[in-house]
Amino acid sequence: MASDKRKSSENRVVYSEFGNHDSPATERATPNLPPEKQDLRVQATRAGRKGKTVTVITGFQTTPETLQGLLKHLKTQCGTGGTLKDNTIEIQGEHKQKILDILKQKGYKAKISGG
Repeated sequence: MASDKRKSSENRVVYSEFGNHDSPATERATPNLPPEKQDLRVQATRAGRKGKTVTVITGFQTTPETLQGLLKHLKTQCGTGGTLKDNTIEIQGEHKQKILDILKQKGYKAKISGG
């Protein structure tokens, strides 16, 4: 009986200043813009990667599922690995021009950024 009371009291909120944090109303909506309305930047960088060059694509305003599909396509086209971090795609190696061409074929507005 004591364990039943403990279980019910563990989930009980005693005080919450800004409302229920688990409700869908407080979750931030991710805009899912079509490719032609997104302005992407492609740049090669070595910062914080122990001298290894990666190509970083930023400026996405879409769902993580769409980004996962695009990441997989870019990795296969470039023949390298890559990852998805905070709505940016990182592809191993310097593939600025190749990625720019692929993104433009898919309808994205993309530019090469940086040197």
